[in-house]
Amino acid sequence: MIPVRRFFPSFLAFVLLTVSSSHAVAQAVDGLDPTMRARIDRIASQVLALRGMPSASIAVVQDGKLVYTHAYGFAHLGPNIPATPTMRYSIGSISKQFTATAILLLQEQGKLSIDDPVGKYIPGLTRGDEVTIRQILSHTSGYQDYAPEDYPVESQLGPVSPQQILDTWATKPLDFEPGTQWQYSNTNFVIAGLIIEKVTGEKLFTYLGEHIFRPLNMKSAWNSDEKALTHTDAAPYIRAALGPPRLAPNGGEGWMFAAGELAMTPHDLALWDISLLNQSVLSPESYKTMFTEVKLKDGSGTHYGLGVEVTERGGFRSIEHSGEVNGFVSDNEVLIDNGIAVAVVTNHMAGGAEEIAQLVAATVAGNPHESAAEKQALAIYRGLQNGAIDRTLLAPNLNAYFNAQTIADFKTSLGPLGEPLTFRQSRVTLRGGMTFRRFEIVYPAKKLLLTTYTYPDGKLEQYFVEPSD
Repeated sequence: MIPVRRFFPSFLAFVLLTVSSSHAVAQAVDGLDPTMRARIDRIASQVLALRGMPSASIAVVQDGKLVYTHAYGFAHLGPNIPATPTMRYSIGSISKQFTATAILLLQEQGKLSIDDPVGKYIPGLTRGDEVTIRQILSHTSGYQDYAPEDYPVESQLGPVSPQQILDTWATKPLDFEPGTQWQYSNTNFVIAGLIIEKVTGEKLFTYLGEHIFRPLNMKSAWNSDEKALTHTDAAPYIRAALGPPRLAPNGGEGWMFAAGELAMTPHDLALWDISLLNQSVLSPESYKTMFTEVKLKDGSGTHYGLGVEVTERGGFRSIEHSGEVNGFVSDNEVLIDNGIAVAVVTNHMAGGAEEIAQLVAATVAGNPHESAAEKQALAIYRGLQNGAIDRTLLAPNLNAYFNAQTIADFKTSLGPLGEPLTFRQSRVTLRGGMTFRRFEIVYPAKKLLLTTYTYPDGKLEQYFVEPSD
């Protein structure tokens, strides 16, 4: 975690936010089908309530276009000020992909190579003549993380310079041999940020503005490491255990440099996502490098590229990253081959942003390769929600299992849940002369597991629903 500087609410804040709210309504984007919009609102609202977050703000990209922005809950508490889509939130470590992009731009310009040793640009670092820029951008360097905590650290409430961070943490012995392990470390990106400033002769945020923010029309981008967010932006909150949300403490200037310094609206983060989908800032070769999972020396994977996580969700390739700084948690999911992206920002360190982003992305993506088994299992599920089942599908044992009481229990327990957000087969094997299938059923605040056994003639021997761990 990296602390963020805090601002204080006032009566003036209330007045300004009221004006901002009316402006936000006019600026909101809504090009979604009403049914899809309702499902997204349901996801965000239920996760918000489940996690006890003051607010969440989202932006959705579909078919490579920004189609929806919306905010839920309160950006400020006491008095309660509604969140709006035009408010900025700190995006924390999502900032790392901007730093990585700047490095790749400099490589395209011939000003450095990501396989250069970091010591070529920043002297005095432990084994700086061996650790490469590629390794710091992929968290395989061995430099120790200076900010792993998930709570405000008192020693980080005062100001610091990036060089002071490196003098303390990047001069220690490495935690492991370079390239042999993956270990998340904010220290890596402080090094990267200083390399950018050394090579360009400019401040990092200035360089990002010239080459990324202005070309992409990201007008809300803000360096919250140097200047606190304004009263018209969301306020940061934390809680102790299950206590009430409280304003996050002041964070010292300098602690977020290059690793988590950015704040913006989800609208503008979505503009960035569209640039990733369109490959409009870097060359195709640079994007390939950025999005390719870095392998360790033993050949094992890391699920991380350069400043981005590289994974698969529901059969879709996802380029993503989460972010956390004092009082803010964010998540950014880009289904890079499908033209879909979801940016979620929240003003509470209670989680929830990742849940919203992943559920919304899965909902927008749908299930284009739905199998016959999935269609049948979902049809049976919907029928049981209404207290009915087609007994011609059932083998004798399962037919006996679904007596009047069992069907009533399915109806009363599953009916109120409504339509699942996602219903997907996750496993298929053979057992006992039958085909075993496992299905994952996802709701905003609940996950269920369905298992079935099917005979070669198509009759079902099992249809069993239980809570998922």
